[in-house]
Amino acid sequence: MTDIPAGRAGSPRPGSPSSGHGVSLGAAFRVWLRIGLLSFGGPAGQIALMHRILVEELRWIGETRFLHALNYCMLLPGPEAQQLTVYIGWLMHRTAGGLIAGILFVLPGVVSIMALSVIYAGFGTVPLVAAVFFGLKAAVLAIVLQAVVRLGGRTLKNGAALGIAAAAFAAIFLFDVPFPLIVLGAALIGLAGGHFGWKAFAGGGGHASAGGRAVADAESLLGEEIPAHARPTLGWSLKVAAVCLALWLGPVLALGLSLGWDDVFTRIALFFSKMAVVTFGGAYAVLAYVAQQAVETYGWLRPGEMLDGLGMAETTPGPLIMVLQFVGFMGAFRDPGSLPPMLAGVLAGLLATWITFVPCFLWIFLGAPFVEKLRGNRALSSALGAITAAVVGVILNLAIWFALHALFREVREVRVAGMSVDWPVPASVDAAALLLSAAALVAVFRFKAGVLTVIGGCAAAGLLLHFVR
Repeated sequence: MTDIPAGRAGSPRPGSPSSGHGVSLGAAFRVWLRIGLLSFGGPAGQIALMHRILVEELRWIGETRFLHALNYCMLLPGPEAQQLTVYIGWLMHRTAGGLIAGILFVLPGVVSIMALSVIYAGFGTVPLVAAVFFGLKAAVLAIVLQAVVRLGGRTLKNGAALGIAAAAFAAIFLFDVPFPLIVLGAALIGLAGGHFGWKAFAGGGGHASAGGRAVADAESLLGEEIPAHARPTLGWSLKVAAVCLALWLGPVLALGLSLGWDDVFTRIALFFSKMAVVTFGGAYAVLAYVAQQAVETYGWLRPGEMLDGLGMAETTPGPLIMVLQFVGFMGAFRDPGSLPPMLAGVLAGLLATWITFVPCFLWIFLGAPFVEKLRGNRALSSALGAITAAVVGVILNLAIWFALHALFREVREVRVAGMSVDWPVPASVDAAALLLSAAALVAVFRFKAGVLTVIGGCAAAGLLLHFVR
């Protein structure tokens, strides 16, 4: 699929109804659907896919504009890959383009995770299904550890970054400091470092581009100029904010007033509304906080089930944060009230998805035209770098938390130097899980196996272990 109008990439057809760039909304729909169906591999793989299709293949936008949009999305809470699709869709075809791009990016994952959640809730104790998810836990553990190594290698370039990462890990692992406070603390340190010009805080964060020949903005279909619709008036901004806030917070208020603030649906809406504004650094960074809250505070999940949900998100297209749909599903499935459990789970899963992604459209439609002007601000770049360093420590905590519950059948809370920490019971180690996890780690780090290869291999190994036991 090319969808590039005839002629040179930088010469759109005169009189085109597509803002001068010559790409119709129908053609864009097909491109965004293609990206949504192929968006496996987490944010790094998804961003690389978009770069290859939108910059190198279709030349919708140039390299500089693509990275500019990505850097802005990195500053926002929520899944940056999905927000990047909204941003580029909005640049190309106004609000309708942003809605189409963002919805199509998550829709395949919504359908897939919902189907898997229904199967898991209805048949999760069936030996064959349990065997598949047993294998997936080993794959997920290896993938999370790989994320720690990769992100740490890109981010922890000096002592200040290492110190922030270590402090973030200690804060969440030893003292149970809430993730939002860790993000806020890191941001304040980064802002101070940038403001005072400390050398350790020079530069910012972000993802590298996917490679290939750089496409200049002037050679792209969108060109170098800022589209007229990217300069909204105050009235337009207020209208967008009002509509998005109503779509986001309206259901929360309606549930609270109609069902009560202690109802499981209301608590899901409130919890994921909070997640929507603190999920800096992508899914891995916030999953430790979500997992601990869902298991220990709300009782929506059992410890090992968060791994199962992440395994679902890893094997399906879309953002990894789609695992939150599984969390919402299981929460209401176990506390359905007067509804049939499966129906309650489906409704709660859709509610969690709605609450998670509606704010993403708000951040882009409202903020992009204004925050773009701050892309060269040194203090903001330093704050982003500090947040990214803190995220490394949080992901390391996530990896340890997952490892404890994947490799040991029993984990107890113990006191160490006056602090409560989870500690495994050595005699409860699962030898099969340990062996399979070691094999997954070798595949990921030694042989550089891809996500789908590791996921498929571990799932098959789980089935094989079931039959030979």
